[in-house]
Amino acid sequence: MNRIKYFFASFLFLVGATAIAQEEAEKEKEPGHYNQSRFKQMYEEFATPNTYRSASGAPGPDYYQQQADYKMDIELDDKNAKLYGEETITYYNNSPDDLEFLWVQLDQNVRAKDSKSPLRNGGGVPLAYRTSTFTNQYLTETFDGGFNIEWVKDANGKPLSYTINQTMMRINLPTPLGSGSQVSFSVKWWYNIPDHTVNRARSGYEYFAKDGNRAYVIAQFFPRMAVYSDVEGWQNHQFWGSGEFALPFGNYEVNITVPADHVLDATGVLQNRKEVFSRDMMKRYDQAKKSYDKPVLIVTQEEAEAAEKGFSEKKKTWKFKAQNVRDYGFATSRKFIWDMQAVKIGNKDVMAVSMYPKEGNPLWEELSTKAVASTLKTYSEHTFDYPYHKAISVHAKNQGMEYPMICWNYGRPQEDGTYSDRVKYGMISVIIHEVGHNFFPMIVNSDERQWGWMDEGLDTFMQYIAEQEFGDANPDVIAPNNKYPSRRGEPSKIVPYMSGDQSGLAPIMSNPENVYQLGPNAYGKPATALNILRETVMGKELFDHAFKTYAQRWKFKHPTPEDFFRTMEDASAVDLDWYWRGWFYTTDYVDIGVKGVKKYYVSNKPTKEMEEYMSARNLTEADLPPLVYLAEEDSEDFDPELKGKSPSESSQTLNAYMMDNMTEEERATVKEPKYFYEVTFDKPGGIPMPLIVEYSYADGTTESVTYPPEIWRKNDAEVRRVISSQSELVGIVVDPKAETADIDVTNNAWPKKEEKSDFDKFKENIKGK
Repeated sequence: MNRIKYFFASFLFLVGATAIAQEEAEKEKEPGHYNQSRFKQMYEEFATPNTYRSASGAPGPDYYQQQADYKMDIELDDKNAKLYGEETITYYNNSPDDLEFLWVQLDQNVRAKDSKSPLRNGGGVPLAYRTSTFTNQYLTETFDGGFNIEWVKDANGKPLSYTINQTMMRINLPTPLGSGSQVSFSVKWWYNIPDHTVNRARSGYEYFAKDGNRAYVIAQFFPRMAVYSDVEGWQNHQFWGSGEFALPFGNYEVNITVPADHVLDATGVLQNRKEVFSRDMMKRYDQAKKSYDKPVLIVTQEEAEAAEKGFSEKKKTWKFKAQNVRDYGFATSRKFIWDMQAVKIGNKDVMAVSMYPKEGNPLWEELSTKAVASTLKTYSEHTFDYPYHKAISVHAKNQGMEYPMICWNYGRPQEDGTYSDRVKYGMISVIIHEVGHNFFPMIVNSDERQWGWMDEGLDTFMQYIAEQEFGDANPDVIAPNNKYPSRRGEPSKIVPYMSGDQSGLAPIMSNPENVYQLGPNAYGKPATALNILRETVMGKELFDHAFKTYAQRWKFKHPTPEDFFRTMEDASAVDLDWYWRGWFYTTDYVDIGVKGVKKYYVSNKPTKEMEEYMSARNLTEADLPPLVYLAEEDSEDFDPELKGKSPSESSQTLNAYMMDNMTEEERATVKEPKYFYEVTFDKPGGIPMPLIVEYSYADGTTESVTYPPEIWRKNDAEVRRVISSQSELVGIVVDPKAETADIDVTNNAWPKKEEKSDFDKFKENIKGK
């Protein structure tokens, strides 16, 4: 038997090689080409591993990162909406390089009168303007919100040379800062705080005309050190508005002076709580630290409404310390209601906190802190235990922005307190997203200025998981099918973007300033890609382990995209270069379909094509080993009598083989298929994906098969599979559960389903009314 197998295999190889040689001789030689396989390894795209960043995706033995510590005194001028500050920065050079100068970020300069940011985009007259946009653009004086730097001094109080280039300030050191050394310098500044509801600022105030108060959400309010790393030295790309932030970790001591009737919370541990809290607030705070099932009001709505009516001339200073954070933010107003709840994370308690004006109620009192607590639990489970002592959600109209331990979130009911599901889900989702940013990038500290998707995409992916878990845990909030209506994450929801005009698309691996549609590009598409990777390509167990490995390797460090890509493969043993290339480095899309189906029956006679093949090589059947032939139905080789017969009945050679090589007991257990099909699948889209197929048979049974993505590695256009069955094949559906973001489902079924025209759908819609 082994000799027959060897001869048969040798024969096939011989005739196959002969055929190829003959065909090549008959046609003109085509030029050679580079490796065009979508499955080739990404050595060309990735940097060479080194001692700073290993090939596994982990930090290398010589990995380093800089540190910047801040001591700040801040004062808010509520009457004039100005912020004054003085800071001392101590910068630690942990790199192997001597630094001739330091770069400091001045993000508020994006709103300076001479800012180039408003001039960076082209555009003509739109179909219509929002009233506020038209007024702000054409009817009001340009807002001057840039930093006013009063002085920069060294540690001895002497003036230090500096140069400002738009949103960057270079500190000109008198002598280079050596490796392993540190330097301290001080800056004094002030700026006009913008109305973020008008200027679309990430930080600013909202003015409430009815009571004359402002609610402040303040960030990017101080000159901040830029990142210096092994990847590109100084990250001193200008802040144009879309690309967010790259910042080193450090320790903060911040004293914030505000009107005495304000309540305030911020990044860091409050150092003088007994000085700034009333006796009732302290009592409630102690209760909140033990309340795990619901929030405790630290400041009630009644108290906040009473505070709105007074405008204290006195001042109060709130003192905070924060360890190992990459940024700083605070919120303050006399309008704020304030609640807190304890959340058990690992072996410690974390405070989930919300601050909101009465305009946010009843929605915020009901759901904000609940969403914060749920988010901390889900993200901690999938990454690492949340390391800070609190997470704060602050209500801010039309805002969604994140900083360590604190974030601003939108979602406002109507004046009568009613709200739609859209408002409710929007608020829950933005809270989950912005609180989730504590993990990416506040702790897993990627470079947002260059790779927006590394924080937004990873966070949106985790947001999808957290939303679904929130829905499962809160069926009373989610109506009526207990599935949270996530806006992003499910494969079908990215199809409109990926199937759009290519001139308006950019690869995920693009700087945020250079993409056309930042939301789908940096949020939706990477989140969907990771969701498909988890649900369909890798499976949850492998994906979750690899994702958690990445988070734990790079918490409190500065990862690059390659560190993420490499870690996901390193921790799972799944080759994903084809996936990263298709989804992240190109604007390709997914489109896989059924091209055709042919039915065959086993025959004892060689087909005409086989006879021609033998004739061309001077072969007869006597020269060949026993062979089994398949004849296509309705072809000239087809004999109708073949229908209904088993393979052994149709082929004498097969029957003889079974008689000679199988026992009677083995033959009795054989289930001989009566039908054979050659199914051709094609791939008009560029991205290879697992080929997920559901086969339906005449006896009512179905069979689901997932062919690995590697099925496309040798033919990127189409592949064939032979299906054998006891019952007649009556239907094929590719991607039956819409798992792959296939942009064109009209080719996903056999027999092809008739699609109704838009006009027919319109007529049916009219008749139904």
